[in-house]
Amino acid sequence: MPRYTPEQLERRNASVWTTVQGILAPIQFVMFLAGLTITWLYKSDIWIHDFYWITFFVTMKTLMLVLIFVTGGFFEKEVFGQFAFAPEFFWEDFGSAIAMIVHLSYFILFFMGLDEELLISTALLAYLSYLVNAAQFVIRLLLEKHNEKKLKQQRG
Repeated sequence: MPRYTPEQLERRNASVWTTVQGILAPIQFVMFLAGLTITWLYKSDIWIHDFYWITFFVTMKTLMLVLIFVTGGFFEKEVFGQFAFAPEFFWEDFGSAIAMIVHLSYFILFFMGLDEELLISTALLAYLSYLVNAAQFVIRLLLEKHNEKKLKQQRG
């Protein structure tokens, strides 16, 4: 079932927020890869020996997640008429909310002064939650591109 009506598809294609999301998503992916790599290097005791870098990259990744969530809300408002949890994007928004909770839990645990092993596990869980959510978006995007192609073929 296509996600967009023809009118919504037109609004999506004309929206500046579509472009913004297209720019921010790969930046967030790079932050994910960098954070995951730094965490692995620290955990393996290779090259990175300062825990600061794990927190730095979790912070950068969380900021990107918030930025994408907010700009995605503007996109949803423009295309579907509501800021978040539009029926067409419910599961993507739900996944984003879960990823946001896991990312933010890192900071709660950090400020509670819990040990590095728990923080590292939480950072890895945050990265996993992002990866699952990103995969969900990519799958839906590919399905929608397929539906758009079929719609164009039917029109002409």
